[in-house]
Amino acid sequence: MKDSKLLTPKKREQLFGKITSICNEFVVMKTTANSLNEEMKKYSLNEIEAMELGKALSLLKTPPEVVYIDSPDTIAKRFCTRIRKYHAGDEELICEHKADFNYPICSAASIIAKVERDAVIGEIKKELGCDFGSGYTSDDRTIDFLKKNFRRAEIHKYIRQEWETINNLKQRKLSEFDADE
Repeated sequence: MKDSKLLTPKKREQLFGKITSICNEFVVMKTTANSLNEEMKKYSLNEIEAMELGKALSLLKTPPEVVYIDSPDTIAKRFCTRIRKYHAGDEELICEHKADFNYPICSAASIIAKVERDAVIGEIKKELGCDFGSGYTSDDRTIDFLKKNFRRAEIHKYIRQEWETINNLKQRKLSEFDADE
């Protein structure tokens, strides 16, 4: 299997159906930008991810023996320590960089997460009545949308304020955000 970001949305959808039909159990954790904005006043994004993973593991009816985790922490094993603060199970935690590329089960989880995220992004696009791209900082359409629409109050509930892209935009003159209107 591949990293979910390397697959087309259509291929992810196909694999999503296959994965969810053969998985005995999985948990999807969702959070909003507003929730992250509040949590990031107290915790790092890595700490919040560890909290959510701890909750997800606690929600499983059948605890796994081993959990493979694609670590966002610069020191991969430190992320396992973070998770243990929020989940006291006895499963083995294997935290590695690129785990979603190296372990098929982690790839499957990444595909489920990406399909779920894509669905949420689709709903936001419908609500706002525009296509702003993927919502990722690497997407020029997303960045252009933010530059041109930053003053639109209705988009701010979907923006993580502690995001380098937003911090960069805030540092520019507000008139630049509306330059192309």
